[in-house]
Amino acid sequence: MSNAPNATPALDIGAVQHIRKLVLFGLGGLAVGVLLFSHSLWADTTEHGLHETIEIVGLGLMLLAIVGRTWCSLYIGGRKKNEVVALGPYSICRNPLYVFSFIGAAGAGAQFGSITAALAATLLTVLVFTIVVRKEERFLTQKFGEAYLAYKARVPRFIPNFRLWENVDALEIRTQLVMRTFLDACVFLAAIPLAEGIEMAQGQGLLPVLWLVP
Repeated sequence: MSNAPNATPALDIGAVQHIRKLVLFGLGGLAVGVLLFSHSLWADTTEHGLHETIEIVGLGLMLLAIVGRTWCSLYIGGRKKNEVVALGPYSICRNPLYVFSFIGAAGAGAQFGSITAALAATLLTVLVFTIVVRKEERFLTQKFGEAYLAYKARVPRFIPNFRLWENVDALEIRTQLVMRTFLDACVFLAAIPLAEGIEMAQGQGLLPVLWLVP
């Protein structure tokens, strides 16, 4: 079997990413619509109550996602379409950027003081990215052939295998792409004022609370 990849990939990976962003935006809008009329089962009545604890844990998850996605971009920025990246986080997991997005989604959902909201945000994000990853895998298989198939067989899709860790002493970093990834990841933090604004509106009776969620 030849090692040469197919001449023309049938899928534009940029188009897939654009669709992914649109779908996530749509699902995010739907989720916010639901959360407008729901409230955490655990009322935010004490400084160190369960509601507050969930929010603090969520903030930590969002910060981890921002740092993690920025770290991954040091390795993948500008290289994804040109080579099979298999170093650093990409040596233990094929899609570490997306894994950190799952973590960020959980943290964003947790800003509503609800474990249910955190889990729902995570599951929706996993669903969308799983569909996207399958399309990307077809593109990468067509473009890189056996090199990508060998990488795919060795490295898990989402769950890291730390025993596979490989790295190099020096990297060529494209600072503009890294900064773009950092700023994109900071969008997770928008969940904080959004959740607080909804809670304030509910507290003042501007929004009705139709159901409570744990």
